[in-house]
Amino acid sequence: MKTTVFSTIFAAFLCLLCSFHSMAATVYTPEASGTVTYGNNKAVIDASHASEGYLMIKYTGSNPTIRLRIAKDTTYTYILNSSGQYETFPLTEGSGTYSVKVFELVSGTQYMQVASESVPVTLSSDTKPFLYPNQFCNFNANSAVVSQADAITSGISEPLDKVAAIYNYTVDTITYDNEKAKTVQSDYLPNPDTTLSQKSGICFDYASLMTSMLRSQNIPTKLVIGYADDVYHAWVSIYIQSQGWIDNVIYFDGTSWKFMDPTFVSSGKKSQEALDYVSNPAHYTAKFTY
Repeated sequence: MKTTVFSTIFAAFLCLLCSFHSMAATVYTPEASGTVTYGNNKAVIDASHASEGYLMIKYTGSNPTIRLRIAKDTTYTYILNSSGQYETFPLTEGSGTYSVKVFELVSGTQYMQVASESVPVTLSSDTKPFLYPNQFCNFNANSAVVSQADAITSGISEPLDKVAAIYNYTVDTITYDNEKAKTVQSDYLPNPDTTLSQKSGICFDYASLMTSMLRSQNIPTKLVIGYADDVYHAWVSIYIQSQGWIDNVIYFDGTSWKFMDPTFVSSGKKSQEALDYVSNPAHYTAKFTY
C-alpha cells in the first residue's frame, strides 16, 4: 500500500513539473536545414524555413565587404558578414516573391552583384517573422536577455503586463550612451546581451533589447523605424491574439523612449476612440520593419 501511495504521489509530482515546463515560453530558433537552397560559389541562400518568416544567408567568397539586398515592396539593405557563417534575415512583408541580391565591394562606394535569386514565400502565419531572432535582435535560448526576460515576467500572464514589465526594466536599468550616439558608425548592429551587460546603449540598442525580450516571451513584436510629423521615430508594435497588432506601444520620439499606458488598450478598460487612434496608421509612417 505504501509503495502504491508513494508511486501515485511521485507520478503526480512529475505531472506537475511537466505542466510548469509546458508553460515556459518557446524560444524560436532559426535553422539552415539545407532542404531548399539557392546560390552559387559566392553565396548560399537557405530558404528551407521561409514559411516561418526568415532566410538564412551566408557569403562564401573572399571579399571582406559584402552587402545584401532583400526586396519585395520595400528594399532592405544589410551588411553580410564575410566569415562564411549563416545569418538570419526576416521576411517582413508577407507572402510573395522576394528578390535577394548579394554584392561585393569593388572600390570606393562601387559594388558588383555576385548573386541574385527570386525566392517564393508563403508564410504559415503573418506573425511568425516577428517571433524569431534576426540580425537586429539577435538572441537564442542561452542568451542572457532570455533569462532576464523570464525573470522580469515571472508570475505575469497578460501580454500587455509583460510588455510594461520589460519596458520598465529597460528604461530603469539601461543608461543612454551620449558618447556612443556621437561616434556610432552607420553599419552598427546592436547586441542585446552586450547592452544588458554594459547597462548602456543608444536608441537602437534599447529597441533591440526590448524586441528580443518580448519575442522570447512569445509576443510577436515588430521593431519599426519611420517618421511621425517628419521627425525620426522608432516604435515597437506587438500582436495580441484578441486584438491583433497594436502599434506604438513603445516608441522613441527623437529624444527619449515612451510607453503607452497598457490600460489604454487593455480589455474592458479601453475606449473605442483610443483603440482607433493607436491602430490608425495615418498617425505614423513606417519606413522599415524588422
